[in-house]
Amino acid sequence: MSEASEVSPELTEKLGVAREKLLSQFAQVIVGQEEVLEQLMICLFSRGHCLLEGVPGLAKTLMISTLARTLNLSFKRIQFTPDLMPADITGTEILQEDRATGAREFRFLEGPIFSNVVLADEINRTPPKTQAALLEAMQERQVSVGNTRHPLADPFFVLATQNPIEQEGTYTLPEAQQDRFMFKVFVKYPSFEEEMEIARRTTGKFSDTIEPVLTGEEIIELQQLVRQVPVGDHILRYALLLVRQTRTGEPGVPGFVRENVDWGAGPRAVQYLILGGKARALLYGRSHVTTEDIQALACPVLRHRIGNNFAAESEGITSDHIVERLVKETPTKEDELTNDARFKTLFAS
Repeated sequence: MSEASEVSPELTEKLGVAREKLLSQFAQVIVGQEEVLEQLMICLFSRGHCLLEGVPGLAKTLMISTLARTLNLSFKRIQFTPDLMPADITGTEILQEDRATGAREFRFLEGPIFSNVVLADEINRTPPKTQAALLEAMQERQVSVGNTRHPLADPFFVLATQNPIEQEGTYTLPEAQQDRFMFKVFVKYPSFEEEMEIARRTTGKFSDTIEPVLTGEEIIELQQLVRQVPVGDHILRYALLLVRQTRTGEPGVPGFVRENVDWGAGPRAVQYLILGGKARALLYGRSHVTTEDIQALACPVLRHRIGNNFAAESEGITSDHIVERLVKETPTKEDELTNDARFKTLFAS
């Protein structure tokens, strides 16, 4: 094992209890979308950020605002528009006069980024210059204005939404910006029964009472607990192989990847697969990570870190198709991985 210590059953139970509490509160407002809610929780407890993509009307914004209410955290929503400026997000320095002395000095006026949960609504509707205002905040959890660095609140969680069907007046997120998000989650249409319940709730008399179930201190404690989960070397190798097979320049990469992919995932993908696997294991009451945890998170971690080429796009091959095939063709048993000639090439590269 790469990490010898085990997480006690009492600590393991903590995250499972937190999961049940959150889901019970979500169920009062959100119908269905269990997979999306689970990925949001994994992202939160892994100390990551999340990008949600889906057509209008699928409750993306409602899910995020409900999450903030259940966590008893400060919440700010930023509506991204083409005329939004970086200072509208980070804040700005203003010249203020001291009425007692008459002296003037600059004072920093904090922007909406200074919250525990920040909703970047329709993030692809603002130009790259404004999108970039989030880069430092998401990675270093601070904002630099002038020569001064302003630390952000902890916990800090950015959730962004974007609409995949409208291209007019939108700006595609640069790869560096997308890479800051731990997950890219697809919010899908509800099932027939779920949509029937949505119609019943939203057209009749209905009230929701959301109670906060976790404080900021408890979330930080759970985030620290996630990092204590041990991970075997085999799991590390398995996650590494999934990621390294997306890079067309590596020896031993499958032919279908070379034919359909321009560029693959970087080291952050491995980090997030492992951290997400740890959080998922605890959410399901386990104190160790399995290959099933890595497989379950492969698509949300990798789909926005793989650039398909024109040939793939023209044939309707998406990054999810690439990831799903990699998962299917990568053995989960340790001896099969270490004895396969192609994977040996990847180990040595």
